[in-house]
Amino acid sequence: MVNPETTGAQDKAVVIYSGGMDSYTLLNLALRQHHRVYALSFNYGQRHSKELHFAQKVCDELAIPHKLVDIMAINQLILGSSLTDDIEVPEGHYEETSMKSTVVPNRNMIMLSLAIGWAVSIKANVVYYGAHSGDHAIYPDCRPEFVQKMDDVARIANYEEVQIQAPFMYMSKIDILAQGLQWQLDYGKTWTCYNGREKACGKCGSCTERLEAFTHHGLKDPLAYE
Repeated sequence: MVNPETTGAQDKAVVIYSGGMDSYTLLNLALRQHHRVYALSFNYGQRHSKELHFAQKVCDELAIPHKLVDIMAINQLILGSSLTDDIEVPEGHYEETSMKSTVVPNRNMIMLSLAIGWAVSIKANVVYYGAHSGDHAIYPDCRPEFVQKMDDVARIANYEEVQIQAPFMYMSKIDILAQGLQWQLDYGKTWTCYNGREKACGKCGSCTERLEAFTHHGLKDPLAYE
């Protein structure tokens, strides 16, 4: 469990906010640390924008400044992911052999770089990033060594030092959900499915991992599934 510490009401933080359950929990963690929170979401050409609508709605409800940045132009250079290209989204549990197709090359480095730039501009001293242990096997840019190196770079890349914090780095989605349940968060306000249909598919790796987390806690996911 994360144990938030009071850091001062005037501290500013940028939270990379996808609209999914992990980043929703992260957003609430930042709020509980008494930061002035600024949420940052990206349209990078993912299959659908449904998660971004969820993100905007939450930020509106919480009166959090929210930037939605269109970086779709990167897809002229970055190809080969089932999340952005016409490649079938794999189903089933997160396994490296099947889920490797969901890797978007260098995505998180790009997003973190932009978040650091925004942090410097608004005089925020920290960027929150929602990488967790369940991502380590598949996504190199969610592993501890990557986050540590990005933190090192963020501290020296500008005149102003910015920290990268990934408080869920060694937590599973089950652990993250447990934290949010302790705070009585409403996960019906999040979208996890890789497909952007009316209801979540319940079959893709992201849905599977989410459903397993709720099952572990003996709860029903508030989202509607096909």
